[in-house]
Amino acid sequence: MVKNITITMKEMKTKYLFSAILGIALVACESDLPTASLNPNATLTTTASDNDIVLTEEMAGDEVLTISWDTPDFGFTASPSYTIYMDKAGDFSDPKTVNVGASTTKTFMAEELNGILLNLDFEAEESATLNVRVDGRLTTNEVVSSEAFTITVTPYSAFLNLSTPWGVVGGAYNNWGNGPDAPFFTTSTAGVIVAYVKVRAGQIKFRQNNSWDVNVGDNGADGTLEAGGSDITVTAGPKKITFNTTNNTYTIENYSWGIVGSAWNNWGNPEPEGAANATVTPDLDFYYDDSSDTWKAIGQVKTGQFKIRKNNDWGTNYGDNGANGSLEAGGTDISITAGKYLFIFDEKNLTLTIEPADRAWGLVGSAWNNWGQDVDPANGIQDKLDAQFVKDWRNENIWTLKNIVLETGAFKIRDANNWSTNYGDNGANGSLEEGGSDINVTGGLHSITLDFTNPASPTIVVTRHND
Repeated sequence: MVKNITITMKEMKTKYLFSAILGIALVACESDLPTASLNPNATLTTTASDNDIVLTEEMAGDEVLTISWDTPDFGFTASPSYTIYMDKAGDFSDPKTVNVGASTTKTFMAEELNGILLNLDFEAEESATLNVRVDGRLTTNEVVSSEAFTITVTPYSAFLNLSTPWGVVGGAYNNWGNGPDAPFFTTSTAGVIVAYVKVRAGQIKFRQNNSWDVNVGDNGADGTLEAGGSDITVTAGPKKITFNTTNNTYTIENYSWGIVGSAWNNWGNPEPEGAANATVTPDLDFYYDDSSDTWKAIGQVKTGQFKIRKNNDWGTNYGDNGANGSLEAGGTDISITAGKYLFIFDEKNLTLTIEPADRAWGLVGSAWNNWGQDVDPANGIQDKLDAQFVKDWRNENIWTLKNIVLETGAFKIRDANNWSTNYGDNGANGSLEEGGSDINVTGGLHSITLDFTNPASPTIVVTRHND
């Protein structure tokens, strides 16, 4: 049964009047409530576990600094968020910040603190003053800050030092010393050092300090080295040379890492497929970086998939089954969108890191690849790729191309095998200009250095090593 409800005009007016009176009363009550205000005398007092810290690489995983503070008396119950500010300057004009949420303490490991110091442009191995402040923030305008305090700090270099006095010299590499020797690096095994070097067919030896005072060769071609011994014959290609300085033995093996896939070179197949003039683009080369003990490659890729493989062959290849940066033998193809990237391959831990890259400089010209059209007679591959410069990871403004054999002719520098950004030298004076004149060279062994420290006025140094 539905009950009819009738409301008269008088009742409606009464209800509206009651509602209005109630609203006014509530506003009046709210205005009478006390409001919380920030205690103007609130202070934030900090303590530091140490005020003079010397960091070393061996301490990377150690706790080296704890900063603590008391909860300020804000004048009411509050839930502040705390931030630590660190800067070279006491005015905190360009600080590094560490957000710690509601916690009233922060412990820094050596590696974390060292990274902050280097990002603030502190010099490695040099003592300097670090300014520190802690803020407790309630709202945008309600902040209680500690007094700034200082800590004396000495960071360590983020770069590894795997250098040794030994190097590779020979007609197969640097015309017997007319260019710099290829360096050997230390390994995790005492007395065992390794060199990664691309050689021509010919002979090599090993020597110390780019000098003939101490050199070894192989008299019997038996893998055993003798002081002043015979030249060692090698075939052309990228090599890994392992030298045991304790028992004077060595091994040489073909060794390279590269990126292969639809994102780079059609999985190593000829392109365009089925065409009479189909050609093969080599894998994108990785170069060993001794400052981080990893392999690095820079290149412009297409949207697609790729994998990492050894020696341009499928016998050893890696993918990423979980798309998590961890590599597995024969794993899943890695997807990527078109762009220019830095690929960092950690061979020991089997991880891959991909970062955006600004440039991928290469050398193109009649002196190298007929402006991108030459065929390499050694393998029949049409080498359309430019000769790749390698970034100096200790100074990322410097790019080098060591011990490259150029023909008499000309070349230019361009980005990612593309003419959209290219440099030449208008005055033949070592100053590079965008779209500038071809750079002429006489055939022979060369080393070339690009310096982009001043991006508005980059420079080039071309050194021809005497034959």
